[in-house]
Amino acid sequence: MAGALPAGVEPAELPADAIEVGRVADAWGIKGWFKVLSHSADPEALFSSKRWYLQPSERGAKTFAGTVLLRVREAKEHSGSIVATAHEIDGRNAAEALRGARIFVPRSSFPTAGQDEYYWVDLIGLAVVNREGLGLGKVKELLSTGPQTALVIEYEAEGQSRERMIPFVAAYVDSVDLPGKRITVDWQTDY
Repeated sequence: MAGALPAGVEPAELPADAIEVGRVADAWGIKGWFKVLSHSADPEALFSSKRWYLQPSERGAKTFAGTVLLRVREAKEHSGSIVATAHEIDGRNAAEALRGARIFVPRSSFPTAGQDEYYWVDLIGLAVVNREGLGLGKVKELLSTGPQTALVIEYEAEGQSRERMIPFVAAYVDSVDLPGKRITVDWQTDY
């Protein structure tokens, strides 16, 4: 197959805790480096893991099938973007074969979040209740609105699925209980 992955790139099984953290944009230079588009403004998961699992893009040309393991030699920021190189990628053609690939990293390899810091992926699916214990729904996604982040809460009303947004700031969020899968907020059902 034209543009197939180079020798040494191994088929692998995607870890159960794998999270998609970015995509390969294109080759960078002639020595096998490639540009990465991170799904996060703070790409620490890309930098902390030396084992990336790649899957082909859902659309566009596919140069490989299934999941492959890439052993990252180095990933760094360069001129406002992220570039990386891997042990198995030894030239521009090999890097070009990765174009469009989806990058997954095991959640267990993410750096530990600081006090009152959370990875968005850990908040999705948590139940949201107000101070009175009334259920407001579940976190469907988070939305960056510039100066702050908002929780997008999905709930049922009158037999239909609806959404509400709650700013994810200390003024409205009382507590996040990851083990208990619950976020308590100062918010009412009619807001």
